[in-house]
Amino acid sequence: MSLTDEVLDTVAELRQTVSDLHGELTRNALVIWTAGNISARVPGRELMVIKPSGVAYDELSADTMVVTDLHGRLVHGDLAPSSDTAAHAYVYREMPEVGGVVHTHSTYATAWAARGEPIPCVLTMIADEFGGAVPVGPFALIGDDSIGRGIVETLRAGRSPAVLMRNHGPFTVGRTARDAVKAAVLVEDVARTVHKAFELGTPAPLAPADVDRLYARYQNVYGQRGER
Repeated sequence: MSLTDEVLDTVAELRQTVSDLHGELTRNALVIWTAGNISARVPGRELMVIKPSGVAYDELSADTMVVTDLHGRLVHGDLAPSSDTAAHAYVYREMPEVGGVVHTHSTYATAWAARGEPIPCVLTMIADEFGGAVPVGPFALIGDDSIGRGIVETLRAGRSPAVLMRNHGPFTVGRTARDAVKAAVLVEDVARTVHKAFELGTPAPLAPADVDRLYARYQNVYGQRGER
């Protein structure tokens, strides 16, 4: 597939953005070694930018990011794309509102995934960002779009931008790649806090009506225009 100069300019900007955002994963201690990945949809095109497979975080740059189509086929770049490319691509195909996807193995969120247990909505932050409990998705093996199918099936059933894929770890989505990274940071934070709360006792869940009000306020009123 040949790319026009205009598309190449957009891709170049996204490659830089996605490269920079991987730094947020290490700064927030959400990944180790080469695990985890971020992708971003190329607006108006059946393309995405994604981290290459098996490359250490301190070796990532805009030039190492790769471009694939939305079936995971390499379009631009010198390295093989992430082993999770098929999952990311499936999410973009099925959820046109999604512009970014993140996968980490962050410790506490992955511990909830290992237990196959949703993170209950016992904090206002969980209501704000996730609109209820953070759900668990089905177990699926890496290699095809099975993980992507589980992500989409689970996220379509609620408001959460995060899903804990059983025995694997968290995946998050967002309107942009930055939004998806924010969700990845927050899901680890609430996973840790709720774990600590259970060590002290049994935290009480928020009332559904309060969850709805908190979610609506945070999504539609909180923060500056155009951002949260």
